[in-house]
Amino acid sequence: MKPYRTAIVLGLTATLAPSASARSAIDAIVSGGGSEPDQSVSGTGKIKGPDYLECVPFARQLSGIQIYGDAHTWWKQAKGRYARGSEPRVGAVLAIEPHGNSTLGHVAAVSRIVDSRTILVSHANWSIPGKIERNVTVLDVSPRNDWSEIRVWYAPSRNLGASHWPVAGFIYNEKPGEANAAPRRQTKPRHEDPIGAIIAGTYRGL
Repeated sequence: MKPYRTAIVLGLTATLAPSASARSAIDAIVSGGGSEPDQSVSGTGKIKGPDYLECVPFARQLSGIQIYGDAHTWWKQAKGRYARGSEPRVGAVLAIEPHGNSTLGHVAAVSRIVDSRTILVSHANWSIPGKIERNVTVLDVSPRNDWSEIRVWYAPSRNLGASHWPVAGFIYNEKPGEANAAPRRQTKPRHEDPIGAIIAGTYRGL
């Protein structure tokens, strides 16, 4: 019977080894030993793989804006450090506020201005957890065309998502008060943007 007992003990040791290893990795990350964005810990305590990328480090990499912490803190952190505004600009960071089940907010880098209601952004961890999306559509659906409310491309549906996301504004990689800082948008009369008004559901006719 002794050989069988030895085999059982060895089998249990092999089964428990990954769990011990996982606990060690989690402990290292929580204590500051993990690297961003290669390792992180989800709310359930599971380790995200090396190909998992959060929106914050990706936006920081693309924009050069050196802000850290959860996405919903970026707008306030930028005050006094970076220029801010409501005008989209290539290279700026779009700061989306927490909404619905999203408690941490979201940040994305503007990659192209299409028209007064449409931009393209590159971001991570939106349609698919941890994955990068480049040059996807964001539509301004705010009644006043001030980019305070948007819809964002959602890959699984191959269309814009149905949710209307509140926006804090855009953060620019320059100091506050610099000459080329984008001013706050001067709102146009509604009849000058009928297509945008239809999209936003506010069209009242000419």
